Amino acid sequence: MIVPPDLALHVTAFFIVFARVGAVLMLLPVFGEDAIPGRIRLFIAFAMSAAMYGLIGAPARTAVEAGAILPAVLVTELITGLAMGMIVKILFFAISMAGSLMSMQIGLSAAVMFDPAQSSQAPILSKLVGLVAALACMGMQVHHLWLGAIVHSYQSFPIGGMPPMHDFAELAIQAISRSMTLGISLAAPFLVYGIIFNVALGLAARVAPAIQVFFISQPLNLLLGLALAITTIGTMLTFFTRAMGDAMQGGW
Repeated sequence: MIVPPDLALHVTAFFIVFARVGAVLMLLPVFGEDAIPGRIRLFIAFAMSAAMYGLIGAPARTAVEAGAILPAVLVTELITGLAMGMIVKILFFAISMAGSLMSMQIGLSAAVMFDPAQSSQAPILSKLVGLVAALACMGMQVHHLWLGAIVHSYQSFPIGGMPPMHDFAELAIQAISRSMTLGISLAAPFLVYGIIFNVALGLAARVAPAIQVFFISQPLNLLLGLALAITTIGTMLTFFTRAMGDAMQGGW
């Protein structure tokens, strides 16, 4: 059977687009969570590539018509997509860090569960905050910025060219620094609360050393900490989603 030239051109260009889009989606929050079965993630990446092909298919077709070596192009596209997705994932880890600090300050650090996103045990409160943050990002349309970054990436990183690894390395270092700063900023009320509560606990132990202060203070710590979490969670998530949006728009 003879394959029409146009069909072969479009199929080859589609797989070039799929290499970058699929690599990014594999690491993006929500879309690439390890809790989602691999076949579903593959279907999401395939469907998203098909939806974006009308917007970003032209550079891929131009590269194929210019005689680009397909294996080399696919490798460079995969590297570019993985680097882009990793930057976003590093930034999103800020909310998990904030949740871990919250758990430590209010005495819930021992209550852990397996978190596929971190591939390790994570406090339950950290996992809960991460899920709510993902929903907040979807509700405030931050995921549109993630997908828009894929479309605009073809202007910054043309098909067929090796991505600037030095620039990506510097961007990754900056993303780690920003993620840690954001995580500590989000958990700042709990850090202040922990300092005040533990100082008060130490003073109470000095005043009344015969009293088992720990058994009295632990329920109070949980009660006050959860009350603080309920009070600040809305502001925390709003600040986080805005910070993610500013980061994607280059406002950080």
